[in-house]
Amino acid sequence: MSTGTGLPEPYRLPDRNYDGYVFDLDGTIYLGDDLLPGARELVAGLRQRGAKVLFVSNNPTKDPELYAAKLTRLGIPADPAEALNTVVTMSAWLAAHRRDSGVYVIGEAVLQDAIAAAGIRLTEDPAEIDVVVASYDRGFVYRKLQIAFDALAVHRRAELVTTNPDVYCPFPGGRGEPDAGAIVAAIEACTKVRCTVNTGKPDPIMLDTAMDLLGLRPDQCVMVGDRLSTDIAMAVSAGMDSALVLTGEATPDSLASAPADSRPTWVLDRIDGLLV
Repeated sequence: MSTGTGLPEPYRLPDRNYDGYVFDLDGTIYLGDDLLPGARELVAGLRQRGAKVLFVSNNPTKDPELYAAKLTRLGIPADPAEALNTVVTMSAWLAAHRRDSGVYVIGEAVLQDAIAAAGIRLTEDPAEIDVVVASYDRGFVYRKLQIAFDALAVHRRAELVTTNPDVYCPFPGGRGEPDAGAIVAAIEACTKVRCTVNTGKPDPIMLDTAMDLLGLRPDQCVMVGDRLSTDIAMAVSAGMDSALVLTGEATPDSLASAPADSRPTWVLDRIDGLLV
């Protein structure tokens, strides 16, 4: 039986409204610098109805202010308080759990600055490093890998954590860039030390922070995204409804072979299919 998505049952279009909508950004709301079809109309319709919206991203190369500015420029007015990403979650996790630690950040300036602003001591001395943060870093060079290796495998005093598990970041036209997961893999390969903490999707750290910001429970919300392994898996693990949009990474073929822990509640060709 057709569901309007070209997929067989049990996948179907939404048949209920929610108090809160948690949106992934890349591949869901926009792709590159272009809004995806229906995104503007959807968000406006949800706000008119009084629903709460939150935009979340695993990308640690921007802060909430930049995300809000981009959304506003593209035609979806947004406040920084409506944007949550791994710059926020990693800084908060370190402040709460590793405040007195020496931290080495393999990441871009916005992440380093946010961690320093949270009162965390940054260091490049392997003998003083307690935590290695591996993140999306377009300036990743051998020297950085060597520092991480020395801290983790030589001095054997540090732990390895990451902002997000994504191995690549998709771009329009099928392009992409290696993401934090690729850097984690390089460090794990040479040190034999496993990453112990992820502050991005699908980890509960990201979802718990999102629910705190919305002031809602998971059962009152729906997670909307294009990645089965992060967006949808995070919702499933929390018992939260989820909507997969086929405008980014996921395809009907990947959905058909998805494990049970990453199967969505709803499937959409376009994001405005959420409007009931």
